[in-house]
Amino acid sequence: MSEPVPAIEVLSAEQVYPNGTRALLPVNLSIQPGEFVTLLGPSGCGKSTLLKMIAGLLEPSDGRLLLSRKPVHAPDADHGLSFVFQEATLMPWATVQANVRLPLDLAGVPRHEADARVKEALELVGLEKFGRSLPRELSGGMQMRVSIARGLVTRPKLLLMDEPFGALDEITRNKLDADLLDLWKQQGLTVVFVTHSITEAAFLSSRVIVMAARPGRVVDDIAVSSPYPRDDLYRTTPEFNALVRRLHDALTDASQLGSATGPLTTKAAA
Repeated sequence: MSEPVPAIEVLSAEQVYPNGTRALLPVNLSIQPGEFVTLLGPSGCGKSTLLKMIAGLLEPSDGRLLLSRKPVHAPDADHGLSFVFQEATLMPWATVQANVRLPLDLAGVPRHEADARVKEALELVGLEKFGRSLPRELSGGMQMRVSIARGLVTRPKLLLMDEPFGALDEITRNKLDADLLDLWKQQGLTVVFVTHSITEAAFLSSRVIVMAARPGRVVDDIAVSSPYPRDDLYRTTPEFNALVRRLHDALTDASQLGSATGPLTTKAAA
């Protein structure tokens, strides 16, 4: 029986800026369909750079990136990819419905079909009653739900998320983390999620990629064996606390590393 085609392959991809600064050392990474992979590390370690390279928003200085064995050159709807940014980036003058419908409008999807898909996406994030609201009428957490709905309206297979809940209070963040896991399972998504929060990574992930800075590189690849579904009670279990300690130790080790002299390659997930 043949092995499944990886959803993402990062093949010796690196990023060197024009002034010679090595923002990201060569990375080799394979992500399978249906995984929830978190990129964990301090600010400046290249998490967002790597995510943007996967999305085709940033060309690598060297190496290659493949989505389902197809080269990544630029954002492409054929890849079935959506990107959720740190900020909700909503059009303040437009309704929630119009904000969510934007990718479909840009793609020329007929209005009746687009409206049906917007309704479906808003129901997925629990905002079906707020379609006619303006962004300023929503809380920060609700605005991020709108941003996620906009990402889901194209029915992606791959969802890339760059610290989407970092600016929210802890209770709201925990709730959205739990809702995101429900969406991940329900929609059969592959998710790559960027965070600097150890507890968020421990709660969400089936696998955690630990990164270190100066220059940015991957230093550990930790498979998470705790089963899903996970709820608030999971945060109180010995398994969760042990994983948090392990991730904390990995980040501490990463912060103590000196300047790297060569590429580091991640291990395969168990």
